[in-house]
Amino acid sequence: QAGCPAMSSGGRSREWLILGLPTLLLLALGFYAASRFIQPPPPVHIAIATGADTGDYHASAQHYAGLLARNGIALDVRSSQSSSENLAKLLDPNSKVEIAFVRSGLKPSPAPEGEEDQAPLLVELATIAYEPLWVFYHASRRFDHLDHLAQLRGKRLVVGSSETEVRKLAEPLLEASGLNTPPTTLLPLDGQEAAEALEAGRIDAAFLVAPADEPIVRRLLAHPSIRLMSFANAEAYVRRFPFLVRLTLPRGSIDLAADIPHDDVELLATPMSVIIRREVHPALQYQLLQAMSETHRSGGILHKGGQFPSPHEGDFPLSSEARSYFKEGLPFLQQHFPFWIADRLERFWVLIVPLIAIVIPLIKILPPLYSWSVRSRFFRRYGELRYLEDELENTTERAAVARIHARIRVLEGKAQHMRTPLAYCDLLYTFRMHINLVRTKADKKLVHEDLNPHDELAQASCFITDQKEKKE
Repeated sequence: QAGCPAMSSGGRSREWLILGLPTLLLLALGFYAASRFIQPPPPVHIAIATGADTGDYHASAQHYAGLLARNGIALDVRSSQSSSENLAKLLDPNSKVEIAFVRSGLKPSPAPEGEEDQAPLLVELATIAYEPLWVFYHASRRFDHLDHLAQLRGKRLVVGSSETEVRKLAEPLLEASGLNTPPTTLLPLDGQEAAEALEAGRIDAAFLVAPADEPIVRRLLAHPSIRLMSFANAEAYVRRFPFLVRLTLPRGSIDLAADIPHDDVELLATPMSVIIRREVHPALQYQLLQAMSETHRSGGILHKGGQFPSPHEGDFPLSSEARSYFKEGLPFLQQHFPFWIADRLERFWVLIVPLIAIVIPLIKILPPLYSWSVRSRFFRRYGELRYLEDELENTTERAAVARIHARIRVLEGKAQHMRTPLAYCDLLYTFRMHINLVRTKADKKLVHEDLNPHDELAQASCFITDQKEKKE
């Protein structure tokens, strides 16, 4: 055959199989390794523990549920009686509650030896409000002006029953102020009973923890015989007890017409935070934070607009997603794509990494490897041709020359049927020409004619000229 035989589909398949199979295996291995790091999709149902059905936090959770429902996430809002109950549900893996509103200062003690401690499995998303510690006292000659807790020594105080959150939050302050022992009397009254006892003058002071717009707080602030204590040493308490913050209740903020309160009041408050179990899906954490931002961005009596949610770190550390959210906002994909599309892109992005890391180097490596694979077939034939030429130079026996000549003809027949890609036909034609040169030498030896040196140089010159023309 005078032309360059095109490579058959079988030949091309063999070439690409040799190179492609290891490539595919390498890619498959990379995808498998990457798939081990792909997170499962976020759940479509999650539960939150809030507070009383009529409370503000229950209403906030209902608002979260409405916002999350836009992305197909069902938030099960469960009422409760207190933050302590919410925390207990979070710590109980069988409760199926993954989110809860919890006041600071209630972090449980480490679990007894031999029991698994669930507290390290909890993290904070954000603080959404401050709940003041209100200390109301009955105006009398004994309390002309009250601004230090130590002034209550020996008095009758209501700090709630032993299991209430008011008592748990107040006890460290009472102990630090020397009010936890006689002659001071601590009475276990709660809520409405405490307010009535204070109004009737049966007790000297009452401790309450509640939002500023709570009816019982407004009722006591408006009572003519009851005063609200302003903590002159509030900063000292805040530095000593990390779960407290210092707030100022501005003059007239409760009732401008009645000028209640009559002066700015320094208060101590405890942050109300959204606490989650650490395993809550990162995508859900971002969606919850976004819902919290939309729900709590307005201002209030004790805070300015945009102050909440805030990354106040209290009893539990902030989650890594919360840190990222308060620093950079929503992830890029969630800002520009619907939630479920962004989630899939984020989860499967890890598969693109091995694709880029493997394919880009392969793009540079495979063409040279393919070229080497094609050229190697000619290299093997050239080795055989060189061996035959050396034998031809070193023998003078006609029978040996005839055997070499026959082997050259066989090699020449193989060259005529070599299937070669069009881009490498120059190798085939060059190889055929070199076979022809060696065969010519064998032909001349068979007829006992020596090679003319000038003819050999002329043939070499023609070969070099042909090579230059092909390159041009």
